[in-house]
Amino acid sequence: MSLTSILAAEDIENAVKDCQVPDSFCYKKFFGLCGLSSKTPQEVKNVFQILDEDNSGYLEESELKFFLQRFVPGARALTDAETKSFISAADDDSDGKIGAEEFQMMVLS
Repeated sequence: MSLTSILAAEDIENAVKDCQVPDSFCYKKFFGLCGLSSKTPQEVKNVFQILDEDNSGYLEESELKFFLQRFVPGARALTDAETKSFISAADDDSDGKIGAEEFQMMVLS
């Protein structure tokens, strides 16, 4: 399964272009632009599984730093501030990582 089997390639491209400038990444805007926020809970969970490179069941800081590159190879890495902000926005249990349910709640809220 690939991200483009769930999201339109053009929408992904536009979402990544929108946050090319360092410290301009806004997860809510990104999820809206790429179309993820309008997907079903199962589709969001499928995207999570694609993003979870090590299949740990969590998105850790190292995976989130390269979040945009999972959508478009060659995209920029998130800054440390963006990565930490991304984690804190979804990390309801304060374990320093984002689980599948936390991700789903973040995307669909």
